[in-house]
Amino acid sequence: MGSVKPTPTTACHVVTMAHPGRGHINPMMNLCKILASKKADILVTFVVTEEWLGLIGSHPKPENIRFASIPNVVPSELVRAADMPTFFEAVMTKMEAPFERLLDRLETPPTIIVADTNLFWAVGVGNRRNIPVASFWPMSASMFSVIQHPNLLVQNKPVVDISAKGDERVDYIPGISSTRLVDLLPSPNQNGSNLQIQRRLLEAFSWLSKAQYLLLPSFYELESQAIDVLKAEFPFPVYAVAPAIPYLDVTENSPQASDKLPQKWLDSQPRSSVVYISMGSFLSVSSAQMDELAAGLRDSGVRFLWVGRGEACRLKEVCGDRGLVVPWCEQLRVLSHSSIGGFLTHCGWNSIQEGVFCGVPFLTFPIIADQIQNSKLIVEDWRIGWRVKEDVGVGSLVAREKIKGIVQKFMDLESGEVKDIRKRASELQQICQRAILKGGSSETNISAFIRDISQCHGR
Repeated sequence: MGSVKPTPTTACHVVTMAHPGRGHINPMMNLCKILASKKADILVTFVVTEEWLGLIGSHPKPENIRFASIPNVVPSELVRAADMPTFFEAVMTKMEAPFERLLDRLETPPTIIVADTNLFWAVGVGNRRNIPVASFWPMSASMFSVIQHPNLLVQNKPVVDISAKGDERVDYIPGISSTRLVDLLPSPNQNGSNLQIQRRLLEAFSWLSKAQYLLLPSFYELESQAIDVLKAEFPFPVYAVAPAIPYLDVTENSPQASDKLPQKWLDSQPRSSVVYISMGSFLSVSSAQMDELAAGLRDSGVRFLWVGRGEACRLKEVCGDRGLVVPWCEQLRVLSHSSIGGFLTHCGWNSIQEGVFCGVPFLTFPIIADQIQNSKLIVEDWRIGWRVKEDVGVGSLVAREKIKGIVQKFMDLESGEVKDIRKRASELQQICQRAILKGGSSETNISAFIRDISQCHGR
């Protein structure tokens, strides 16, 4: 893509590069929108692969955010889904050179590079060019601490042994409350691909000491212990800037966005009566598990709204008439609707931030990686949800009878246990929304980061 032209009032130029996956692209873009809204003379160049430019290039954004693109690292998203380790390796090894060439074409020199923590090579690029780098970790601070301290996990034993320990609990990871070993890191699959990705993650973390900032999409009150540990361990500022979700877009209430929301159906449902189901935008459960979910929801008699993605048509035939199945929706708008009473989720960090922001309690169904630790945070630390899926692993099947029973119990608004969960979810919502107000923890951190990078520009 061609060079990005400067604006006359540019005070500093933020160049961002996210790992090319929706769970990384979305929080980075939301962070950029927050930065752009705080200071009109910040110019943001959001660098994506050509594939992602085609997917999001036409999306509305502030005038002071520009897109730029580099070539795809693999032919298509299908390759990514089929072979995650190969895709991850390509991201680690094939993006650095085209990113540097793009920097050479920019008409406004970068003031700072904000790069996904996975893209460790961006730290080297910044250091060679004397450009500060902010590492953006798109998951929880707790998961960061788990990966940051690998030697504490079953010392001198391979990661493959962790799953064999089952429910054994550990309490020696800084900033992390007592946790089952099996919830800390997933066991590697049969071909060892998880181990390959974990090794690359550890390599990425080894570069962090050479960055100038660490940005976390969490707010301090949510993970104060883990954030305090990270602040003490790094010699540079660590800023918790959550929620990195599109809450600015929701307040705009554009007609185009409202048209995409199944507004009429939601409006016709009683308050807190609907379970919203989404298993994320990329990884998914097996067809057999989807069928069990559908049957369990149907048999529960509970109202539900399910984002079925490519299986929406098939699921409509299985689910009966108590629910609405759609291929896609604007999740934050749905979760903020008064009829939503619960969120059955794969526990991706972005989804958790949105659920917390809207005060919705959770039914957790983690699939892989950080989702397992996120489920633990919801159920054990914050106590705002229940586990639907207890066993770790993609292959384990949750039967329809269990799904039916837990959904019915969870949506019983007269239950004292359920009332307690909803009360805690509402309290956490208020804390979250206070964090982004003037003087709140996240707003203060974002303002401090902007002051830092503005001072870098003035040197």
